[in-house]
Amino acid sequence: MTGVVLRDVIKRYGDVQVIHGVDLEIADGEFCVFVGPSGCGKSTLMRMIAGLEETTAGEIHIGDRNVTRMDPAERGVAMVFQTYALYPHMTVAENMGFGLKMNGYPKAEIASKVAEASRILKLDPFLKRKPAALSGGQRQRVAIGRAIVRGPEVFLFDEPLSNLDAELRVEMRVEIARLHNDIGATMIYVTHDQVEAMTMADKIVVLRLGRIEQMGAPLDLYRDPDNKFVAGFIGSPAMNFLEATVNAQGAVDVPALKTSVAVPVNLPPAGTKVTLGIRPEHIEVSAGDTMSIELTEALGGVSYDYIHADTGERLIVEERGDHRSAPGARVSLSFDPARAYLFDAETEMRLR
Repeated sequence: MTGVVLRDVIKRYGDVQVIHGVDLEIADGEFCVFVGPSGCGKSTLMRMIAGLEETTAGEIHIGDRNVTRMDPAERGVAMVFQTYALYPHMTVAENMGFGLKMNGYPKAEIASKVAEASRILKLDPFLKRKPAALSGGQRQRVAIGRAIVRGPEVFLFDEPLSNLDAELRVEMRVEIARLHNDIGATMIYVTHDQVEAMTMADKIVVLRLGRIEQMGAPLDLYRDPDNKFVAGFIGSPAMNFLEATVNAQGAVDVPALKTSVAVPVNLPPAGTKVTLGIRPEHIEVSAGDTMSIELTEALGGVSYDYIHADTGERLIVEERGDHRSAPGARVSLSFDPARAYLFDAETEMRLR
């Protein structure tokens, strides 16, 4: 069993603390994605697991070993970076086997391991090429192959797709997910792209300012966020948020919608400020006089209406089918109150 356990892990740079007592368990064979905005600490946390950053306090365990003070080479991990870091003068096969060669592995064993990784990643036609003759996606597969041949207990991916174009990103997402299914190894993946997180992860860990905001299965975080930050970060397009106030009738007044909404949660006292959240795909648009269409992005099978409320607040509404609304058209919005979320305006915690 080769899971990863972090116990009260802290990282400081001088007087500045960037990781604040993180506790986390990643099961053997699990695909865990660290996600969050730039500067949230996700790459720092991964580098601490790899041993590339010193752990100020707390413990890191890989399998049954406490690796907190171990050198990176002793931890049984392999890391794939966003930059491919391939040797330009070496062939694909030489790049993939170089680490084993430097560690004194016999030539026959290196060739066998490279051949197996090449088979898994479908790199056989490119083994004699040099990196300059490869596409971005092919180079990234070589970088992943270099990690595979080492036979690590844990794979670490630090934003490996950020240098690829949109089409290649989708292709490589599928490749990495297939790789995980084929070899069943524990994988930890860092990204700021929540679409990557939603489509690849068994478990998502949402980070903000060096703390875990929430962790769980992708659809659990989507359907059941603990706070406004997680609700707004998970889901694309992002959840809409509108200012609201609890009224005496057991509902909330939402000025942007010019109506009251009876959200089925335990409400605080009348007069309390709250935030109503509703996802773009859960809203229906109809002719009316509540707000106006600013712009519609028609993408074929789906369209996004950008809507401006008279209060100055803005929303995005997802509509299915070939649709385009006229800019300036006045509309009203409706949705099932059971699909709405309420958050405390001050703490941003979800009301349930």
